[in-house]
Amino acid sequence: MTSFLTHRAHVHDARVPLHRRHSALRTCITLFAPYGFRATYHHLTLSAAIPRRLEADPDALVRAVEELHEARVLWLARAEEYAAQRRAEKRAGRRAVVNPRPWWLRSWWESPNRSWYEDPFRHPSLRLPEYVRRQNAILDGADLPGCPACGDERPLESNSTGHGWVELCSGCAWVLAPCPCGQQHRFVPETPFNWKGIWQRAHMSDDGMPNPHWPAG
Repeated sequence: MTSFLTHRAHVHDARVPLHRRHSALRTCITLFAPYGFRATYHHLTLSAAIPRRLEADPDALVRAVEELHEARVLWLARAEEYAAQRRAEKRAGRRAVVNPRPWWLRSWWESPNRSWYEDPFRHPSLRLPEYVRRQNAILDGADLPGCPACGDERPLESNSTGHGWVELCSGCAWVLAPCPCGQQHRFVPETPFNWKGIWQRAHMSDDGMPNPHWPAG
């Protein structure tokens, strides 16, 4: 299996060409992506201020992989605790998995964060370690205020499904009240996008700030 830590080291290695360090970051995100691959990458371009032209700030790649690494360490510790708990439960004859399942075991199509896969710009603004800490706290029974994902406490955003309404977090589009029909519905992105544009950071400027002219038109 490809090692996260091996590719993290490649991101840090200034002797490696920038395009390969960038590809190593992509591999790290493939192995751990709390917001889903595309949304996690988009988040890191903003939080680490990765410029459109990598040569303008090579250290941005290091900032990005270190934020991802910090969040992954928190997740690994909680996942190991959960695995030990499940082994003990199985030995005691309790084989059924609790519902809802831990946040990292949910499939994207059944998860309330489904919109992040369909609109990678609607992820939480929280740094990834903060998001992981929040999800771990909820798993441990904490009753946190606001949206479970990002803590936003503004009025909910209502989206019509044609035969009902879905209530979403105004900050990150986390599904807080699903459609009464019980089915998942596609989330239509607010801003048209294509993956190539996100990967090439068309939404960023060379100074590491969001591009004020994106999207064009």
